[in-house]
Amino acid sequence: PVQILAYLGGVVKQAETDLRPRMGFLYPMPNHNISIFINSTREQDSGQYMCSVNVVDDSFTSDKNVGIINLTVLVPPATPTCQLHGNAVVGANVTLSCSSKKGKPSPLYQWQREPPTLQVFFPPAQDRTRGTLKLTNLSLEMSGVYVCRAENQAGSKNCSIVLEV
Repeated sequence: PVQILAYLGGVVKQAETDLRPRMGFLYPMPNHNISIFINSTREQDSGQYMCSVNVVDDSFTSDKNVGIINLTVLVPPATPTCQLHGNAVVGANVTLSCSSKKGKPSPLYQWQREPPTLQVFFPPAQDRTRGTLKLTNLSLEMSGVYVCRAENQAGSKNCSIVLEV
């Protein structure tokens, strides 16, 4: 563990970390509330944070003076990439794929065919985890714009592909 912030002997001390310019005590010290803030959070700020309170001349020490919290910084999906695998000819099978390079937690994917022939897809044709959509026995009527949405708790982004059978 690395000590990132302390209040000792009437002085606030901050370690030289990338958190230094983005964090501090929420209330002026000294205070009974020693909550901290972290501004402009980044994925790498995720981790376990421990708060330890030590009172001078306190002979009774135990684990009751330690608090632990796990911080998970959510990251919205990056704009996904849509691809077509296979030959889009009548009677053939193709797979549309969608993947996003970033996202925490890992995004789920949802394919949809755009109007005028709006269509939503479900398993087994669609795999929401892998981002794939299998289209079988293609017909001319299956031509159109297919949109994939990558989504997690932090946000969503779309990509689209034009299927011409």
